[in-house]
Amino acid sequence: MAKGKKIEIGGKEISIISQKQDDYISLTDMAKNQMQEAIIIKWLTLKSTIEYIGEWEALYNPDFNYTEFGTIKNMAGSNNFVLSAKNWIEATNAKKLK
Repeated sequence: MAKGKKIEIGGKEISIISQKQDDYISLTDMAKNQMQEAIIIKWLTLKSTIEYIGEWEALYNPDFNYTEFGTIKNMAGSNNFVLSAKNWIEATNAKKLK
């Protein structure tokens, strides 16, 4: 995975990560340029987001803590549920949400 390309949008730099023939725009960079961590935390509270990133990790990360993922997934959607990227990574040993 090659990293280092950037584009500028509205005066802010956004990273582009290339993998094989595909380019991916950094959602983290985009969110930080708008409302900092609040957007990422809100995104991480969505059950559909947790299901998506959890299934991706389960497929591609042999060290993923699938049991803890199940616990987090069950809590998602409740009114008092909050999840930060740091909490997700520490609880599940996630690799791709950094």
